[in-house]
Order: sequence, then structure tokens, then C-alpha cells
Amino acid sequence: MKRIWQIVTLFLLMLVTFIMAGCGGGQNGSLDQETGSQKVENIHISYVKLPLNIPSIIEKKTGLFEEEFQKDGITVSFPEITEGPKMTEALASGSLDFCNALGGTSAILAAANGVDLKVIGIYSRAPKAFTIMAKDDNIQSVSDLKGKKVAGPKGTILHQLLLASLEENGLGVEDVEFINMSIPHAMSALITGDVGVALIAGPVVPQALEAGARVIETGEGMLDATIVIAVSGKFLDQHSDLVKRYMQVHQRSIEYMKENLNDVYKMAADETGISVDTVKQMYGWYDFNSKITNQDIVELEKTQEFLQHAGMLTSTIDMDELICDVTHI
Repeated sequence: MKRIWQIVTLFLLMLVTFIMAGCGGGQNGSLDQETGSQKVENIHISYVKLPLNIPSIIEKKTGLFEEEFQKDGITVSFPEITEGPKMTEALASGSLDFCNALGGTSAILAAANGVDLKVIGIYSRAPKAFTIMAKDDNIQSVSDLKGKKVAGPKGTILHQLLLASLEENGLGVEDVEFINMSIPHAMSALITGDVGVALIAGPVVPQALEAGARVIETGEGMLDATIVIAVSGKFLDQHSDLVKRYMQVHQRSIEYMKENLNDVYKMAADETGISVDTVKQMYGWYDFNSKITNQDIVELEKTQEFLQHAGMLTSTIDMDELICDVTHI
């Protein structure tokens, strides 16, 4: 009997060990015996190169993140997820750790819908890159839009610009016929005359200008067009040191950009298919300072108000809960 109990005890110990090992090995690695948290083996960073996300292009092409994290045995990957909602879905599922270049609208909507994310930096501000464009000579300003068809992507910075511009000119969304459409399709509809106005951003702006359209409004003085850097809240809680290092690497990419600007122009042109001249023109539209300022918080609050006004958000989130300055943790 004593021998039997010894065998049973040994079997139970092996079973418990197996179960604990299974629980410790999650999607991103094994259990770290020192910290008790999951050891990171892979870091997944979204890659969005357009309209002109130069820091991301530098980070990928020069291997800055791989250089930083390979000393920890961490593999870095860059899944190309270009749509904000899909990016936050991937973050929620655990298949993405960092959202590099996430629209403020998408960050707020995701957080309001229960996605555990934290904004840890500003990716860019580019009010001049977001425009309202027309081709019809009868449309010279936003005040001429009453009764006109306006095409553009709903729930985006461009949509926010339209509503802010209408309000500035004593009009409301009910005064125009808004058609939800992607930027390329909106431009095509504008050029063919199917719509009177299109909401256009990034490299499509020079294309539209060449096709005979003109800018009647930009985001300058209206909104900052804030794009953010976000991380999984769980990842931040368990690996704040890695998050700090992530932001340090991102800052190095910005310094690299300033020190090697002519090389960066060509790098961005090769990666995006945009001409070097257009890259140079667009570069002046962007502020890539990653520090979160009080004005950035004001802009995110304005974005939240826009989403509520547009009927896309019914709740209100606390910006202090959404934003985390990792330099102070």
C-alpha cells in the first residue's frame, strides 16, 4: 500500500506541474520565474506607412526595435494593420502589443467599448494633411456646401474636420448630403463630378490637385489631427520596462529622421511609392514630437465630443484613465 501511495503521489505532482506549465505558457511566452509574469518572447507592432508615417518606416527599415530587444531574446514583428478598428481588435485579442499610428478616434471608441488600451505617446499631429476639397467653381468655401454631396470616411479625423468646419460656418451635418466613402473613392467621385466635395488626406491631396481639385479647408486652426501610440493595458502592467524602452526607441527614430533627412526622404519615397518631391512637400505638414502635451489632451477631448455629436459614442471616458505617461512609471 505504501508503494502504491508513493506512485499516486508522484503522479499527482507530475500532473500539477504539467498543468502549471500549461497555464504559464501564454500567447507571448513562458512564465518568468523571477517576476511571476509572462516572459515576453515576441513583440507585435502595427506597421502603417501611409499617409507619411516616417518614424515607422525608419524603425522597420533600420531594425531599431530588433536591435533593442534582441538582447532579451525577443522577436519583433510588424503586422500591416492599417485600419484603426482592426488594430484595436488585434490588441484586444492579444495578437498585437503596440498600435503605432492609431487615430485618436479609434483609440477613444475602442476604450469606450471595453478594449484595454493605454495611450503612451503621440505619433503625429498633421492638421494641414487633412483637407476638404472641391472642383466645382461654384464651391469656393465651406459656406457654399449647403445642399451639396460630400464624400469621405465616416468616424475619422476627416469627418471631424467636416463637422467642425460646418459649425464654424453656421451650418450643420443636416445641411449636406454626407456619403461614407474611402479617401481614394471620394477623390474619384469628386473628379468625375459625382460629388461636389471630398474629404481627402495625405498623398491623395497632391493627386487631387493635379486632377484639377482645390483645397477649400484644412485642419489648421480647426483641429490637430492627433494620431497616437497605444499599448495593451495588460502588457503595460506586466512589462512597463519594455514599454519605456519602446518609447525610447521611437524617440531614436525621430532623432535619426532629423539627422538624416535627405536619406529619409528617399527611404520614405521608396517605401510608399510617393515621389521624393511629394514626400518633401508632405513632410512639412507633420509634427512627430511624441510628448503628450496639455493641448493633445484637449484635442482628444474634442475628438470625444465629435464622436458623441456624430452619434458614434454614447458614453464618456476619462482621459486621465486612457493616457499613461510611461516616463513617470
